[in-house]
Amino acid sequence: MTAKVFSACTLDDLANFRNGKGLSNEEYTPYGKFPVFGANGQIARTDRLLNPEPVVVIGRVGAYCGSVHRISEPSWVSDNAIVVTPKKGMDLGFLYYRLVSLDLRRTAIGSAQPLMTQGGLKVINTIVPSLPEQRAIAHILGNLDDKIELNRRMNETLEAMARAIFKSWFVDFDPVRVKAEGKKPSGMNADTAKLFPDSFEDSPLGKIPKGWKVKSLPEIANYLNGLALQKYPPDNNGDALPVIKIAQLRAGKADGNGFASTSIPAEYIVDDGDILFSWSGSLMVTIWCGGRGALNQHLFKVTSESYPKWFYYFWTLHHLTDFQFIAAGKATTMGHIQRHHLEEAKTLVPPDKLLEKMDTTFSPLLEKVVLNNIQTKILSSLRDTLLPKLLSGEIRVKI
Repeated sequence: MTAKVFSACTLDDLANFRNGKGLSNEEYTPYGKFPVFGANGQIARTDRLLNPEPVVVIGRVGAYCGSVHRISEPSWVSDNAIVVTPKKGMDLGFLYYRLVSLDLRRTAIGSAQPLMTQGGLKVINTIVPSLPEQRAIAHILGNLDDKIELNRRMNETLEAMARAIFKSWFVDFDPVRVKAEGKKPSGMNADTAKLFPDSFEDSPLGKIPKGWKVKSLPEIANYLNGLALQKYPPDNNGDALPVIKIAQLRAGKADGNGFASTSIPAEYIVDDGDILFSWSGSLMVTIWCGGRGALNQHLFKVTSESYPKWFYYFWTLHHLTDFQFIAAGKATTMGHIQRHHLEEAKTLVPPDKLLEKMDTTFSPLLEKVVLNNIQTKILSSLRDTLLPKLLSGEIRVKI
């Protein structure tokens, strides 16, 4: 049977509000029993306990004023956030999504340094369904968020595994060292192991595995700089590509903040799974999964006709710290690297047969990361579409 209509109320009718509490420096411990949450999520750990029960946290001050987080474990919340707990007849999960759906920041005091107050929150008008429907709504949205979080954690594990293997094989040369001792390398199949050499030879980089070659980054991949896309406005027919700039790269999605013509050369069109590298400002390398778009200047699209994606992705990542150091030393407002820095960044290339065997280890890991990210994008879009419709009563759930 369909639930009763939503009832009008204020947030004060739904929740209890209290400010978090500060901790002294001595009370922060790296391996504390409980997480410490601030205005923008977890910031530390401590052995002190403030909230034994699950709570919702609202950022109280500064840039994260009005941000909403749910904490499902015993925790401490700092004094730059507000702790929210449900009143009788309210489901915590629904309360979280209700707060997410509201523009809480508009109630903040001040503009330069906005401050969220309990009084400003309590008077916000909203609507609420019956408790059974609250739980049903929270269950639907919660399942989507749980899958999104599971994908995020899975990708963290997959990328950590791939980076660890890359470091072992290409930086520490563990399989070569093991074979040089007359032992069998572990963690790989026999066909791959037998293709690793059992000795080293001299190179401009020092001792490297015998038979491997030293090449620069541009010798293994093409670093295509983006276009000044203001020169390529959308076509008159209404078709357009969202512009991918550094801000979109950092956010992980093409947010529609600027559009370009669909008639730009094909090589400047970005698709899910492409490797992007911002070479100025916030230097970062990522596997893009934020949707089709147009490559703006200050971004490289990295491709290769000769080497697999994982190979040039991890070698670019390997040099990223050095590139960031170079950019930070620029006497300009926007630090950057230049082409010659790419030329100076060296890689090690194994023989073709070994590289092919390595590919059977690395490519499935990166392919799974991309698939997870694309699924997450779809799930996030579905959640963002459903959330306002469920919370407004436009879409009702049967209970």
